Amino acid sequence: ACWDSLIHHGFDVEGHAVTKSLWALKVFPYSLLVVAVLMYLPYLLWRYAAAPALHSDLLFIIDELDKSYNRSVRLVQHMRKIQQASAPRCVPSLPRARRERYFEFPLLERYLTCKQHAHSLVFIYILRNLLLLLFLAATCLYLVFLHLNIFFQDEFSCSIKTGLLQVEPHIPPLIPCKLVFFSVFQLISLSVGGVYVLLMPVFLRPSAPLSRKMLTCPVNDLNVILLFLRANISELTSFGRLNAVSALREATAHKQDIDTVIDFLTLQA
Repeated sequence: ACWDSLIHHGFDVEGHAVTKSLWALKVFPYSLLVVAVLMYLPYLLWRYAAAPALHSDLLFIIDELDKSYNRSVRLVQHMRKIQQASAPRCVPSLPRARRERYFEFPLLERYLTCKQHAHSLVFIYILRNLLLLLFLAATCLYLVFLHLNIFFQDEFSCSIKTGLLQVEPHIPPLIPCKLVFFSVFQLISLSVGGVYVLLMPVFLRPSAPLSRKMLTCPVNDLNVILLFLRANISELTSFGRLNAVSALREATAHKQDIDTVIDFLTLQA
């Protein structure tokens, strides 16, 4: 009877009988299902509208960067042979190395230039984040409305004197009702809310690269690709090898063998 009516019968400050509908409690489980579906929509948008193209772009760029690394290795080997065969300095061999096309990768350059003038990926990226922000704000407003209105209304007075029960004298006009499951939800909500408040400084603190560099970059597909490329830098084989060479240069006692590659890291940069 309590769950069927969900109407609180009480009295105002002047003593008049008033009723308050608690219908939001009845639709609350279904509203959570709607919230779950809404939160999943931005993921579906990104998963099927942007992720396949972005995945292909990242694979292509990573492959081209690894090829550039291999060309730099061949250039260093070429200069090393010239240095061993002739003068101790091999800077004059740079023009010949350029003629050997070690530094040319026009396909990647043109591809990145094309992405610099494209905006489809960044449009989906911004739309996804805006939808996520909109749904989060709507969910928070809904929960605030629920908490302010009926969150502490797990106990209420209900009238069951309807139909045949109206003529029953032993039935009181109002009976006390208590929704135990909603009391449990109150406790869980307060606990989760406390955890969110404690974690809020961590989430609100912007990352240094994003705050200083990414926010001043032009809005185009290239910068979105670079953002995800930085997040997936571990997939770049040559990046790990460059780190190993850098550590080797710092740890080697006799650096002449390492320095003879004419600053390998500078060439790769």
